[in-house]
Amino acid sequence: MSATEKVSTFRPTPEARTGGGTYLPGELRGIIRINQNKCVGCDTCKQFCVAHAIRGSIGVAHSIDTDRCINCGQCLVNCPFGAIEQMSFVDEVEEKLRDPEWTVVAIIAPAVRVALAEEFGSPSGTLTVGRMHNAFKKIGFKIYENNFAADQTIMEEAYEFIAKVRYWVLGERGPELEKFAHHPLPHFTSCCPAWIRYAELYYAKVLPHISGAKSPQQMAGASAKTWAALDVWNVDPRKVYTVGIMPCTGKIFEASRPEFKSAWQWLKENGYLPEDTPPFPDVDAVLTTRDAATLLKRFGVNPLKLSEKEENIEITEIYSGGATIFGTSGGVTEAALRTAYYVLSGKEPPAWDFFAVRGYTTGIREAVIPIPLKALGGKEFHLKICVVNGAINHLDKVLKQVVAGNCPYHFIEVMNCPGGCINGGGQPVNPMGTSWIDPLLPLPLKA
Repeated sequence: MSATEKVSTFRPTPEARTGGGTYLPGELRGIIRINQNKCVGCDTCKQFCVAHAIRGSIGVAHSIDTDRCINCGQCLVNCPFGAIEQMSFVDEVEEKLRDPEWTVVAIIAPAVRVALAEEFGSPSGTLTVGRMHNAFKKIGFKIYENNFAADQTIMEEAYEFIAKVRYWVLGERGPELEKFAHHPLPHFTSCCPAWIRYAELYYAKVLPHISGAKSPQQMAGASAKTWAALDVWNVDPRKVYTVGIMPCTGKIFEASRPEFKSAWQWLKENGYLPEDTPPFPDVDAVLTTRDAATLLKRFGVNPLKLSEKEENIEITEIYSGGATIFGTSGGVTEAALRTAYYVLSGKEPPAWDFFAVRGYTTGIREAVIPIPLKALGGKEFHLKICVVNGAINHLDKVLKQVVAGNCPYHFIEVMNCPGGCINGGGQPVNPMGTSWIDPLLPLPLKA
């Protein structure tokens, strides 16, 4: 059996953006669907749906309630019969790449580098960075590493959390801190779009706790169409087409959210666009890891046959190791913690590796990190951290504590998919599924 299985895709229709139900106009609806002709009603998919969005009795073809669906794709990667399909933008991206008028930008997430090679026959987990970059450049992409934007996220997320500690723990007040009176601890991360939609639909009371920082994908899209377009590539921002290359089907939905038009707004306000320029999104399209492999194959490019050495590296391809670990559960927490520790204590942490927040064998990862607070003369603040490693069976308990006001944590990371983005709904589909790594879930049965 091959390392990966084929996932069927379908093109979006105009009706997919009309809104209605739990969707705003413009937001993509029905990103994940069940093929009624392939589904045997085995019920496996229901075991992996935190939103309880799948309908149907055993033995009867199932369907997805799109109003409840959070677009995470965990049902898709764990379906034993390949009956679940995903919306794809491969055709649209290919068209833009073949049009010389457009500057097409690939925003590549860190988890893609350990999965893309699998689609070309390499063993699962094979790392390819230089070859991957070279492959995307070969077919016409500019590279805006999602890791580069993740470094921005680290700073935004960490300083937001620091401000909350100053307000809620240290009791500081001032004009720059007053808004945090409405954004209490515990602080939730905001990088995972499936988690954000889940909170919006089912736990609206926790929304004031969630970070206001955009995900790296959305930061990258806005920056690529403003700073990079004007100051790095010297191109017309109106002819920049940004493509998220993501391990996640939820990112397809995230990019369609109507509030993410920051580049258009900034360019218009600063005189770079005519007043009558219609709004355009920060991220135009999202391809899953599987989609990206399909696109490369259409152009006849196999990254495994290219050099690992990168040529003509631009500033938009440079990033830190803190950004790279965003792709795994606990990575966002560890990266933000490094900055928070340094700023709050005024000195470097005893070690830059916070192993206590890592780990993929438990649904909830807890840690207490003592931080000597500079503002209190070195008095220790015991930072209590929770990492939710996969939402099934774990997340609701934590959220109910927050709603009830008895949550013991200060910082909570939520990654909907077990292990984080590396096991996202857009990754190569292994014959064993991907969510089997969660010991609290039953093993999916495979045909």
